[in-house]
Amino acid sequence: MFKSFSLTTVVAGFIAVLVGFTSSAVIIFQAASAAGASPAEVSSWLAALGIGMGVTSIGLSLRYRMPVLTAWSTPGAALLVTSLAGVPMSAAIGAFVFSAILITLCGVTGLFEKMMDRIPKGLAAAMLAGVLVHFGLNVFSAMQSQLLLALAMFVTYLIAKRVTPRYAIILVLAMGVIIAGAKGLLHFDNVTLAVAQPVWTTPTFDLTTLIGVGIPLFVVTMASQNVPGVAVIRASGYNMPISPLITWTGVASLVLAPFGGYALNLAAITAAICMGKEAHEQPEKRYMASIWAGFFYLITGIFAATIAGLFAAFPKELVLTIAGLALFTTISNSMAMAMHDDRQREPALITFLITASGLTLFSIGSAFWGLIGGVLAMLVLNWGKR
Repeated sequence: MFKSFSLTTVVAGFIAVLVGFTSSAVIIFQAASAAGASPAEVSSWLAALGIGMGVTSIGLSLRYRMPVLTAWSTPGAALLVTSLAGVPMSAAIGAFVFSAILITLCGVTGLFEKMMDRIPKGLAAAMLAGVLVHFGLNVFSAMQSQLLLALAMFVTYLIAKRVTPRYAIILVLAMGVIIAGAKGLLHFDNVTLAVAQPVWTTPTFDLTTLIGVGIPLFVVTMASQNVPGVAVIRASGYNMPISPLITWTGVASLVLAPFGGYALNLAAITAAICMGKEAHEQPEKRYMASIWAGFFYLITGIFAATIAGLFAAFPKELVLTIAGLALFTTISNSMAMAMHDDRQREPALITFLITASGLTLFSIGSAFWGLIGGVLAMLVLNWGKR
């Protein structure tokens, strides 16, 4: 493991956590507030999720010597914002427990992995590209509000990719921090050191809440998070057993649910950062990036309130730009894989377009519907052909 150490893996892990936390932590606050959580309970939710992601990412990456990164369910949190209003905290926790049990059963029975094994690689790659394309576009959108910052980071990326591609993202991050600091865009004034305290809530099981919150949370987590999470793993060339990964995310969610850990799942976007060439030139050593990400997630869990303020100190444009540039290689590789097979090319395009559209139906995100659309197109266009 120590021979696999590289500064690029440390940076990749940090960027993955930076992107994951800054992009959706506010939704966690909203979801906890919808359930009537006190400030201490909100801190407990973030602590449970951070520690859960850290332990599972480090443990699974060490177990398989491949980059395994877990995340909280962002679509699940968005669902909770609208569905927990008026629901007692104990009943909400009961729904979290119920959802975690369903996720664990999917992993133990192998049902989810069997389904994923039947998905064509071209469609999985197209779905991944559709999920990530917005991050690539954000690099140039950020130039509208912070032209100097985003443009300087982009030019640094191009030059570094030519001169020293292994350290391109490190140099880009350094350039972004320097310019942001020079322009007074870094705000560390409100950052105070505070250790999060776990708050236990005994779950109660209300049938209406289990059906109205628990089942949708399970469906959204599996369809909108674990499906693209598996696609990232497969598209990155890693052949690892999926069922144990799903099982452990379910078990971790079950243990942490009483503290506010509503749902853990396989990461997609942040996992792609740890699985790309920017993390390490050698694929067999990229697991160190997810281990470092797990370490940073543990810190976010222990110092939940402090880290929230720390990440908020970075300007939004810096986060958007560094995330997009870190994913350029993954997006291009996914597009190449999606369009490689003539029989899958048009269905892959349909998968990509639906996924990139952001379509949401029945609280299920566009990644799932993109996959459904691509499979249907493939059946119609290729049925009966040799």
